[in-house]
Amino acid sequence: MRLDSDLQAIQEVRHFLQEAKAAQKQLEKMTQSQIDTIVEAMAKAAESEAERLGIMAVEETGFGKALDKKAKNLFVARDVYAAIKDIQTVGIIRKDEAKQIWEIAQPVGIVAAIIPSTNPTSTVLFKCMISLKSRNAIVISPHPSALRCSQESAAVMRAAAEKAGAPQGLIHCISHPSVEASGELMRHKLTDIILATGGTAMVKAAYSSGKPAYGVGPGNVPVYIHESANISRAVSLILQSKTFDYGTICASEQAIVVDQAVKEELVAELKRQGAYFLNAEEKQKVGAILTIGKGMNPNIVGRSPQVIASKAGITVPEDARVLVAEESEVGHEYPFSMEKLSPVLALYTVSDWQEGCLRCIQLLELGGLGHTLGLHGEDLSIIEAFGLEKPASRIVVNTGTTFGGIGATTGIMPSMTLGCGSYGNNITSDNIGPQHLLNIKRVAFGTKEMRTEPDVDQIVTQVAENLKVSHKLGITRDEVAQIIKSVLAEMHVNT
Repeated sequence: MRLDSDLQAIQEVRHFLQEAKAAQKQLEKMTQSQIDTIVEAMAKAAESEAERLGIMAVEETGFGKALDKKAKNLFVARDVYAAIKDIQTVGIIRKDEAKQIWEIAQPVGIVAAIIPSTNPTSTVLFKCMISLKSRNAIVISPHPSALRCSQESAAVMRAAAEKAGAPQGLIHCISHPSVEASGELMRHKLTDIILATGGTAMVKAAYSSGKPAYGVGPGNVPVYIHESANISRAVSLILQSKTFDYGTICASEQAIVVDQAVKEELVAELKRQGAYFLNAEEKQKVGAILTIGKGMNPNIVGRSPQVIASKAGITVPEDARVLVAEESEVGHEYPFSMEKLSPVLALYTVSDWQEGCLRCIQLLELGGLGHTLGLHGEDLSIIEAFGLEKPASRIVVNTGTTFGGIGATTGIMPSMTLGCGSYGNNITSDNIGPQHLLNIKRVAFGTKEMRTEPDVDQIVTQVAENLKVSHKLGITRDEVAQIIKSVLAEMHVNT
């Protein structure tokens, strides 16, 4: 019975949380050196198992390419690890001698991790590593369609951590994922914080749970091509980015917005590098299967151009890398203008950068507020204008947005969880790391006196006493008080 399975899943969540709580209390007492040894072992295990886990993810979900899943796993094992390995997460992590403040890192406790089906193994590896780096336990709620590969990724992390000295019970993965199980995990009193990567509904549920939560927003990423861009290089970077894992990373480009002055050159270069332009009939057929209602059709997510074309009832060349449709409108009734986690791109033409700016904002407002925007060009004034005006947390310049957004080809913090700020109803616009899973306590020493308004009666008494002692008291106390009040009034001091 469904009721029995739901109860079983809820009971499993409660059991995992109790074990995680006990284990986290032990982890919390470990030194920085011990924590770093554990995380290093986890990174090495992730690197060793990157290929196997990538293959598992594709076989189970049907999304993406095994080689690119491996690359994402290696990104976590290498790039994320390199970025977090020297972060201090134990004890006094900073001393400000000038302000006389000590900052002390304290783990939040238990992390509830919601995992998507598009990037399951890399997200599990990532969240496990940053959780233990910050001395937290983690309970993972995988997507049902990515259960087996998520469980195996968690098992790899757990085995490596425990072999390196971590207490047992720090890492758990729900074996009966369901809405009820995820809800219990997010709302339970033992859960301290939520890392939610998934669909809009799941992220909203995380924010409605009553627990602190880091969620993410959708990424309807536009990329603007200014007339100053190196067109050949821009196309190469965009296609490499958009075709990576068949577009399953939410920072991947969704629409190209190009200046009219270089459109002809751009189109020719796109075709030369493997883009297939849909004609009007083909555009209508592909558009019909891109969405269901106002959301993506999961049956086309992470699929090849050839599979998508087949589902739409058309034929495209075997060497087609991406499907492109020219578009002039933005809205839910125009499916190419929406987020497409697949190798499908919309192409918009604009007269100049001001129109390009407005078009990019329209696309972000449709479904990508706060996420990422790409720009190719050499004019720094245009780049600055886009940075100042666009409601995006990451403005990625002259690199693919897939890789630039996650910090693989930019100086941004390497991460698999990208905040969208208040634009996207998120609590942060940062790329999430272990620093977001810490409470920072501050020991603050007194360095100055609090300024207060003068006590007039006390001043009058003191002056009168001084005059009396020096035998110069030729006026009454009331007269002294009146003189002092007059002086203070001239100084604009309230009496």
